[in-house]
Amino acid sequence: MRRIALLALPLSLLFGSATCLAAPPTFDLVIHDHGFAPPSLAIPANTRVKLRVKNARRLPSEFESFELNREKVVPGGTIVTVWIGPLKPGKYKFFDDFNPGVTGWIVVEAPQPGAAP
Repeated sequence: MRRIALLALPLSLLFGSATCLAAPPTFDLVIHDHGFAPPSLAIPANTRVKLRVKNARRLPSEFESFELNREKVVPGGTIVTVWIGPLKPGKYKFFDDFNPGVTGWIVVEAPQPGAAP
């Protein structure tokens, strides 16, 4: 019986669900002096996503969001990764804490009825 249990664990890891093996959705965001590009980024609901934040400025910036509970310094000319989600449908504000007035939105969209997953 113990042999079966020891064999079952590696097999379950090897043949686990395909969703575990799928790469997470990745989205790109660029920080400029005048704002974010895109200023509004749509992502799927109930999904953990990888957000690559590029700072096109020479000076450091800070991707920050109270609603997303995220704060990440992005040195000038670099790219950092910020993981967000899974989130419920809605709008979530983010901003550059080092560049006041530069804001953007994450728009979490609910799946459409009948749409393929």
